[in-house]
Amino acid sequence: MMMIIPALRASRLSIRRALPIFGLRHSPPCKTLQRLWVHSLERKDITSSHHHAGQMVDLPKDESLTKLPPTEINNTSLSILPLRMIIRSLFITSISSSTALQSAIIRTLLMLAYAENAILNPDRNPFLHLLLKKTFYAQFCAGETPAEVRLTMASLKDIGFSGVILTYAKEAVLSEGEANVTAGYGSSKETAHDITSEIEPWTKGTLETIKLAGPGDYVALKLTGSGRLAMENLSQDKGPSPYLKKSMHNICTLAQQRGVRLIFDAEQDAFQKGIDTWTMAFARTYNTAETATVYGTYQAYRKVTSATISRHLAEAQLGGFTLGVKLVRGAYLGSDPRECFHDTKAETDTCYNAIAATVLRRQWGEFTKGKGAFPNAHVILATHNAESIRQARVICDAGNAKSGIVFAQLQGMADEVSCELIRSNSSTKSVILPAYKYLVWGTTGECMKYLLRRAYENQDAVQRTQSGRDAMWVEVVRRGKRAAGFAS
Repeated sequence: MMMIIPALRASRLSIRRALPIFGLRHSPPCKTLQRLWVHSLERKDITSSHHHAGQMVDLPKDESLTKLPPTEINNTSLSILPLRMIIRSLFITSISSSTALQSAIIRTLLMLAYAENAILNPDRNPFLHLLLKKTFYAQFCAGETPAEVRLTMASLKDIGFSGVILTYAKEAVLSEGEANVTAGYGSSKETAHDITSEIEPWTKGTLETIKLAGPGDYVALKLTGSGRLAMENLSQDKGPSPYLKKSMHNICTLAQQRGVRLIFDAEQDAFQKGIDTWTMAFARTYNTAETATVYGTYQAYRKVTSATISRHLAEAQLGGFTLGVKLVRGAYLGSDPRECFHDTKAETDTCYNAIAATVLRRQWGEFTKGKGAFPNAHVILATHNAESIRQARVICDAGNAKSGIVFAQLQGMADEVSCELIRSNSSTKSVILPAYKYLVWGTTGECMKYLLRRAYENQDAVQRTQSGRDAMWVEVVRRGKRAAGFAS
């Protein structure tokens, strides 16, 4: 057990020595990387003030929440995890929480995510593939093949998770020439090349993902992954092209037949208005008065989210269908314009908790404005914030939740929060609250952009990452003492 600390220190030193191999002492090799790297530097300054601007603001006029003691995570909640997961998480969080290594890690992942050189392609470089597959990929991703994904899903359900949110990692990436052609001509006509090289592979991957999921599971769709034309139409708030529209109906039909729910994931601001339009178009078709098959994603850090969800609730009310709500804080601080976001973290927290509370209670409020009967809704609280989870649990335990709810955390992150939810479900004093893990699958190379976003998230939440690291260390010590006969 005592060998772990020297091993972690040695791993940090090894990474520092390895950085020059990837050219990390030089500027990113192309304009795309330069732009992304500048975004990451600007983001660090922005999110630093954003995260330290204030503490959590309790929901107004909710005395039951303000009387609660401070949020605490049970120290033994991680006991349900296998030792190999504990050790790997301790290693990864120790690296991720190091401010000295964060910039180097992000620059490395930037290069790997956008590299055209075979040496830097994890799917073509066996050594790089092995290194990433056994470390960051194993921590945050579900598997490269359906067989690996099934094993990961089974192990999570054995631990006590109610289900998974599964998504296919492959994204459409345009070369500089393709991007220039698209921008120059603005063509929105669907071609045979669009269908065979972009839409069909995305559709095939999505259908395969739905077949991997079981009844009650979710599949998240990254709509821009369906190609150049989808990105163009989304950015202009146009509907999907004919073949893509047909493919999406096939996807929704299969999901509905298998009892799988679909989440249209949020993306960059340039696409979000179009994504919201597509989400509601398919929700009107496939959501019923009792259940939701199609869920939209609402980012609480965006200033327009309150108006967006209020409008969607009104549409669900008028159409008589259930609104599926996946509520997140957001993950595109590094790429979207700063003016899109709330000015402080406290404002984001207030927005998140208020929307969660009003949708759960099915009551109109400051952030969900409307008239008449509140429509039926089902909410996924996708958060690593223990305070937000606590506030939602208070509403549920008091019997005030009128909408269905599940909680979700990303694979490899916030395990102490997830495991506490599972542990609390074993208590007779609490309402059973389903806990899910968000899993990404695909080849190591296909998952690089997803891993890059996780690195950004860890950079923006160093304190939370450090808390996760400390929780893992406490669990390692606890198990060591137990093995030595000093503790039960």
